[in-house]
Amino acid sequence: MTAKMSWYASQLRIELGLRNRRWSRGRAHVESYGDPPVIVYAPESRRHGNFFDAAFEAIAARPEWMRRFDKIHAQGRSLPKAERRWRELDSSMSSDALLMNVFCTPGVAESVTVRRVLGVEGDEPPVFGWKARVPLAGGRSDRTEVDMRLGSLLVEAKLTEGDFQTKSTAVVEGYRDFDAVFERVLLSRVEMAIKRRREATEYPEDYSQDFAENGDEEWFLVEGSEKHIAGGKAFAHSDNMDGRANARTYQLRPANSADRPGLARGMSPSSDVEIGYAGYQLIRNVLAAYAEGCSFCVLHDDRRPDLREAWFKVMAAVKLAELRVRLSVLTWQELAEYLPADLQEFLDLKYGIVGPGKTASSVGEPTQFD
Repeated sequence: MTAKMSWYASQLRIELGLRNRRWSRGRAHVESYGDPPVIVYAPESRRHGNFFDAAFEAIAARPEWMRRFDKIHAQGRSLPKAERRWRELDSSMSSDALLMNVFCTPGVAESVTVRRVLGVEGDEPPVFGWKARVPLAGGRSDRTEVDMRLGSLLVEAKLTEGDFQTKSTAVVEGYRDFDAVFERVLLSRVEMAIKRRREATEYPEDYSQDFAENGDEEWFLVEGSEKHIAGGKAFAHSDNMDGRANARTYQLRPANSADRPGLARGMSPSSDVEIGYAGYQLIRNVLAAYAEGCSFCVLHDDRRPDLREAWFKVMAAVKLAELRVRLSVLTWQELAEYLPADLQEFLDLKYGIVGPGKTASSVGEPTQFD
């Protein structure tokens, strides 16, 4: 599964790289040092190359939305230096940027049709980076952010991310409602290397949710092991990002605890690996939906069937029928047909996202944007 997910992710990254190389003409941008390079856009006076113009104007007019640009690009060292530090939302591969391009465009979040498709009632505006309070067994709460909350719906947005991240058994089973919500034997396990090679990556979305705030404490991964520090919030915004773990770098192979009797708290007999749960972000967000009485939707690209398959595996492990009916999946392509025509054109040219039954524009096809 890990190899399959990496293949789908890499293919999509290649296509988006080609599309954004064309889209970036005439827009302030740089290319990363990688091969193939990633396009990263810089803000201009009244626009931002990574954003649909109407969406960026709406973002700039709302301070709570504009604060999303405070999130520093996790691997800015892979990019040319600039006067302004690079932000995660500058990256052409950012799923958060795609999410805001869609739901910050005037009329989209307010659309009765869009809300009906998402199963949302009311007229509350979207909240990006919403802090969920997921109860832990010890009485504290995990406040890791959810990509978006729209009314009673929580949304996890995906684009080129390699997977839904992996977390150790001790962390996942430390949630108060874990056994009430999940049949743990049905969840996928993988072996995680405790000592991992540090690798730079140009895809900030692989890091965007590694930090989970638990009350006044913060959990983070260092060399594959969970640590926490009191009052450590400043670390999350520092330049030292090497401690942030990319789940794909330490997923080795599937592991079945039933085949390994006598393992304590998920530890492997080998000294350099431990057992963890795959799909950690999904598990955590389902628990958030359960605790908050919300619905939860995974919004992903149709070119990533691997993410859909991983989500179905997690849904199959949910015990509660009442909760399962509040869990859903939607593709950007399915949503696209209900969006304004000019936004649809933007999504087609920059992302290759078009509604069902339509053919995306060719990467090499001349357009009025050249």
